[in-house]
Amino acid sequence: MRYMATRKARIEIIPMIDIMLFLLVFFAMLTLRMIPTSGHVTKLPTSSTAVAIPPAKLLVEISQDGSLLVEGRVLTPAQLTGLLRQRGSNKTAVTIAGNDTSSLQQVMSVIDAVKAGGATEIGLAARTAK
Repeated sequence: MRYMATRKARIEIIPMIDIMLFLLVFFAMLTLRMIPTSGHVTKLPTSSTAVAIPPAKLLVEISQDGSLLVEGRVLTPAQLTGLLRQRGSNKTAVTIAGNDTSSLQQVMSVIDAVKAGGATEIGLAARTAK
């Protein structure tokens, strides 16, 4: 009478483990910022004393024509100040990434706009000199 016995249902967990590992790797890559957040590539100036800093909460890129790229939008210095004031936190870390053709005046105007917005942590992006 063994052929009449009902078999217990089994839950296969191997596919669930595969999905969970995939999600773990995906979220780890996102938190470690291995997936680029900005499609803009700037040619950074070089410095022999450049050091790595923690990732900024806000990246301001100065393009070759002098416009400011912030979170995929083109802003003026006044709009950048308004954006920082709107965020309301004075602990916003801002990194300014200019290209090698940016003038010192352009960089200083961005620094002034960032300070007027209330940010106190300002970093300048650079490549290490080879």
